Amino acid sequence: MITRLLLLLLITSLQLQAQDLNIANYAIDVSLDPAQKMLRGKQRLTWTNTSTAAITELRFHTYLNAFKDAESTFMRGSGGQLRNDRLDTTHQTHFGYIKVEQAVLNGRTRLEGRYIQPDNLNIHDQTVLLFPLPAPVAPGETLTLDMDFSARLPRIFARTGWAARDYFFVGQWFPKIGVLEKTGTWNCHQFHANTEFFSDFGEYRVNITLPGRFVVAGTGNKIAEKRLKGGNKIVSFQARNVHDFAWTASPYYKEITENFRGITLQAYLQPEHLSKAGRYFESVKKAIVYMEEHVGKYPHSTLSLIDPSKDGGGSGGMEYPTLITCGATWGAGTWVKDQEVVTIHEFVHQYFQGMLASNEFEDSWMDEGFTQYLEGRIMDAAYPGGSVFNFFGFTLNDAAASRWSYVTMDHPAIAPIRMDAWKYPGGTYSVMSYTKPATVLRTLQNLVGDPVMDEILQTYFQRFRFRHPVPQDFFDTANEIAGRRTRFKDLNWFFGQTILGTRVCDYAVQELKNTAKGGSFRLANLADMHLPVAVKVTFANGKHETFTWEGETRDYHFGEAVTSVQIDPDRMNWMDLNLMNNSLSVEPPRLFSLKYATKMLFWIQNILQWA
Repeated sequence: MITRLLLLLLITSLQLQAQDLNIANYAIDVSLDPAQKMLRGKQRLTWTNTSTAAITELRFHTYLNAFKDAESTFMRGSGGQLRNDRLDTTHQTHFGYIKVEQAVLNGRTRLEGRYIQPDNLNIHDQTVLLFPLPAPVAPGETLTLDMDFSARLPRIFARTGWAARDYFFVGQWFPKIGVLEKTGTWNCHQFHANTEFFSDFGEYRVNITLPGRFVVAGTGNKIAEKRLKGGNKIVSFQARNVHDFAWTASPYYKEITENFRGITLQAYLQPEHLSKAGRYFESVKKAIVYMEEHVGKYPHSTLSLIDPSKDGGGSGGMEYPTLITCGATWGAGTWVKDQEVVTIHEFVHQYFQGMLASNEFEDSWMDEGFTQYLEGRIMDAAYPGGSVFNFFGFTLNDAAASRWSYVTMDHPAIAPIRMDAWKYPGGTYSVMSYTKPATVLRTLQNLVGDPVMDEILQTYFQRFRFRHPVPQDFFDTANEIAGRRTRFKDLNWFFGQTILGTRVCDYAVQELKNTAKGGSFRLANLADMHLPVAVKVTFANGKHETFTWEGETRDYHFGEAVTSVQIDPDRMNWMDLNLMNNSLSVEPPRLFSLKYATKMLFWIQNILQWA
């Protein structure tokens, strides 16, 4: 009886998981007019109410309206500039938009929509579209919505649009339904300058009609390509268990394919970048091996690597299910691993964005932070001795670069990591979403040990893939495993300080002196974070003693002379803002210090250039 009950529970669980994957299914037919930069599309959305409440409205993201004019919330927040790109607003043809021309419910009822602004009072923003329903949709009920839409792509900006020489990268291009929370509340935020995306899983069937000279790549599997009279063609894709669909087209792509671990790797390269194909494949293979060994299996059969054109660099460095945009610095040599960094980073997103798919509007760190952290692990393991930068012996490793961008903040306690992404104080989104969380996770790894950290990651991934985990899901997983495998009952004290709070760490050794009665010194906590660290005390007789300090300021006395004290000698605490005050010696080795201080200044200079 117990065995049958367990089997029934397992089958039910698998059925629920399968059902959850098919919340929002799209069948889209779209055509591209490359001369006018226009899309014309028809889509059928098959959507299921998986909440516990009947709903009376539908909400859709219309992301391309962020580029409709200078008054959208995105443009106001970005000032028309994002990363290293600027949208030239002096040309009207550089703007873009999307218009839903018709929406028909269940094949019979035409819906009328209106734009709403759930996040702010900007009445000019048209990135969320609401459709009132003629009758409530009950829990478990499925509806179909047929939509006709047209869209003009912007001059490439914020990862989508067109560039010179007929280069197109088409992301966030169709009306996409928001996420209905289990309580029946819509999670459908406006498109902000510092937010990415959040959507439900489903199946996509997409047919793209365009001139026959174009090479096309897209999410999922390319299942057909049909030539039409007049010179056009239809390229068809199918993707399952994904939450988005993006595609790209260019007449100049050179496609190179390799098979690796059952995955078809497809690189779409600019002709002048053919020599870089080996670096793309090498780095993504290293990432696949590392992630499958330390986190979990990549479940898809394809992965497309997109090499943007020189004029289309604004589409680089972005992740979509089974498709990533990479990029290489034009003219740079192998001494800088930017090509490898971007490729590895975007592949890791296949896990934290593609499969775990947390809410990037509200918890950007759950994708970007974990991805940045694993990027550092992979890069530093795959390319030791300067994984980001190695120039005439001066090196910079990936994880160290993340730490440096955090510890050099003017105000490191300005905001907590756990925060709606568009509410981060100005100029802090990158640190709070990427590099500080990566540094927190590296410190956690050092605190619990590599095997335990891997078990936490593997368990978290297996439990919550395709389920949109929230912060507490990760905290609970880490607490469970650390409580079983380490000396810590739980890690709430750690997450409360580093993720949910704004505490900072600055440990220091002070007042080292010796008298006839022995040596003494003070371990001082100059800030408000408390993390346990090792302290190494070396005595005049050459012996040493190591003990754990919990971070409370206190004086220490020993019955023999002390020559040096070092906090965290193995550099396990990556949260410490200032490592220069972590040690004191009775007689500093001047020549040694001078040598490494000179090297450190050069190292710091390079870090500032790459931060």
